[in-house]
Amino acid sequence: MASASAQIERRRASRLLIRIPVRLVSNDHGGQRIYASAEAVTISRFGALLRTPIEPDSGTVLEILNSLNEEVKEFRVIRSVKTLQKGLFEVGVEMFHPVASFWGVPFPSDSSQAGA
Repeated sequence: MASASAQIERRRASRLLIRIPVRLVSNDHGGQRIYASAEAVTISRFGALLRTPIEPDSGTVLEILNSLNEEVKEFRVIRSVKTLQKGLFEVGVEMFHPVASFWGVPFPSDSSQAGA
């Protein structure tokens, strides 16, 4: 198992602990549209960790609407795990076309971002 410091070094960008209300839109296995309210609890320039009532499969494409600024971007689910809170899941997502301004907050400068 990798150490915590090794895991941190692999990250592309800093994470911010925050609470941002979001709306999710996806399709279920039958092609029906699914809408859900969720919350981004950790964000980065490239993605987020969401707390949500739905459990999308890895690889699922989600449209996420940031309720604070009404921007919408497409994300891909990279992991989904059940939380200790009944009926909630923690879903890790990455943005298809990263835009630092999507979350509406400034990120600390990252040495790994030089020239990006």
